[in-house]
Amino acid sequence: MNTELVITEDGSHTIYLPDLQVTYHSTHGSIQESNHVFINAGLDYIASKHYNPIRIFEMGLGTGLNALLTGKWTVENNIAIDYVAIELFPLPKTEIDTLNYVSILQDKQGFFDQIHNAEWGKEISISPFFNFLKLNTSLLNYSPTEKFDLIYFDAFAPLIQPELWTTEVFITLYNLLNNGGVLTTYCSKSDVRRSMMAAGFTVEKIPGPPGKREMARAIK
Repeated sequence: MNTELVITEDGSHTIYLPDLQVTYHSTHGSIQESNHVFINAGLDYIASKHYNPIRIFEMGLGTGLNALLTGKWTVENNIAIDYVAIELFPLPKTEIDTLNYVSILQDKQGFFDQIHNAEWGKEISISPFFNFLKLNTSLLNYSPTEKFDLIYFDAFAPLIQPELWTTEVFITLYNLLNNGGVLTTYCSKSDVRRSMMAAGFTVEKIPGPPGKREMARAIK
């Protein structure tokens, strides 16, 4: 699939897929969006409830930005995280290497390279506080042995991947969570929120990242 490198409004890169007319991150700022939706609204929120370690499941590893920000968060907060990400269509390393997240975020620990150089299907300890596992699989074929405290739901938008925003998918995700667990996503469309609620979630609309009025946080 053809791809193009795009500089977003906060200076960080994203990848554009011309065939689908979609970007991996918000053009208003990749790092801003990921920090707002997944770190501030998700990880900070669940960490306030004193989980340690925190188990995170990411739906769509993509560029690895969310995992990188999470790794950096562990250093700043000294809280352990077990992180599992699935990705059915990994980006080639040649494209990963063009992204500027390492320089902008001053990734002195080398988290980004370790995330992308990790062997698929093999858990690694990136740091004393950050265990990481990535799986080249779909949600339908994933059966974890332990439940999670937090889900980063970072699939492409419903117009692009409607099959990933159904009640059935959210039931699967609901069942992956511990009681009190949280799912965060950038999308707060009414039909998406209805699907989440039909799956059993309590859903709240909260302020979105730059360029987006609202986002959704769903709680089990």
